[in-house]
Amino acid sequence: MLHTMSTTVESATERSAAEVNEEIRALWHRSGGTLSVEQREEYRRLVMEWAAAAPQSAEAA
Repeated sequence: MLHTMSTTVESATERSAAEVNEEIRALWHRSGGTLSVEQREEYRRLVMEWAAAAPQSAEAA
């Protein structure tokens, strides 16, 4: 039997898409609707984390 190894690095504590979405919402709330440069970087990171955690639909495959 042949096994493949994943080459992606996973965090020790993976969060659900809902948890990440809540953090995104909190970021927007704290910012008052306008993100600073640092907040935009955090937002990008969170969106990537959310996308990785979100369930994949059969249509996207």
